[in-house]
Amino acid sequence: MTETLFHAYTPLILWMSLGLLIFRFLPPWLPHFLGRGLYWFGVPLELVALARQSNQGEFSGLESLPILAAIITGGAIIVGLIVTLLVLWGWKKILSQQIKPDLDKSVSSHWLDSPTQGSFLLSAVLGNTGFVGLAIAPFLVHADALNWILLFSITHNVIGPYGVGVLIASYYSHEQSSNRWWIQLRDLLTVPPLWAFVLGTLTQQVVLPEAIESGLQASINIVIACAFLLTGIRLAQLQNWQNFQRAFIPAVLRVVAIPLFVGVLTTLLLGLSGDRRLAMVLMSGMPSAFAGLILAEEYNLDRDLIASSIILSTLLLLLVLPVWIVVFGSSKI
Repeated sequence: MTETLFHAYTPLILWMSLGLLIFRFLPPWLPHFLGRGLYWFGVPLELVALARQSNQGEFSGLESLPILAAIITGGAIIVGLIVTLLVLWGWKKILSQQIKPDLDKSVSSHWLDSPTQGSFLLSAVLGNTGFVGLAIAPFLVHADALNWILLFSITHNVIGPYGVGVLIASYYSHEQSSNRWWIQLRDLLTVPPLWAFVLGTLTQQVVLPEAIESGLQASINIVIACAFLLTGIRLAQLQNWQNFQRAFIPAVLRVVAIPLFVGVLTTLLLGLSGDRRLAMVLMSGMPSAFAGLILAEEYNLDRDLIASSIILSTLLLLLVLPVWIVVFGSSKI
């Protein structure tokens, strides 16, 4: 497992370290431009390439994947959203009671604004099931459960970041008084990555020139590197350690609370056990998604909170992975 984690984390560490080193030499507009570029061009290009791969290689045989895994994936997103909303509501209630009218509100006012609430939800609900999940989880379960891991990743990436994630980001990017349901629907229907995935799926049988096809496949690694680089730049721009304190709760929800709920519910309600249950727990407990930071750039949410949560949840994953393997990998509970 140590070697697996090393190979999975090496690109993350290298590109984020580069972002930390070069941010002083970059124009201030570049991080936002990079984030929007990933949202409108980079991620769509990546999804076209992945969708065109879906009938070969590691994405082959989708028709044989268990529908129960897709249901669990959707349920994990819903459970995560409900749990996070309850925690956010409780936290806001505590903070609002602590604020007195005649005192300075600067300490907690940042917690109560919409952009921060949106980033809190994105950090806790969206997991990195693509790069980190597919790099780690397959080595920790039996081959019989690999299809469950694959379907979780595909389903989460389709309905998670650019489905539920867009709805969250759109809702919290507007003043509550100006929010209308059709605004979120409009933003959802105009999400470039979703249309790109549809385009890639519909053109699977279309043969492209070798240069174009190889360029599409190369774009996957380029987009991943750019996402890591953006995270490093945003981390370098953090002003103080208070951002990591704010990110602690969503990070714990992401890699501890949500997979724990998934493990218990799949055991009690669905009777899952062994590697299939472990596969669902591992994938539902991946670190905060880099897509959350891309959405924060596009919808002007709290970038610092998401960048900090990515780091904390990634570190926490190292601690909880052995726990999930011991607790949920056994077929006796």
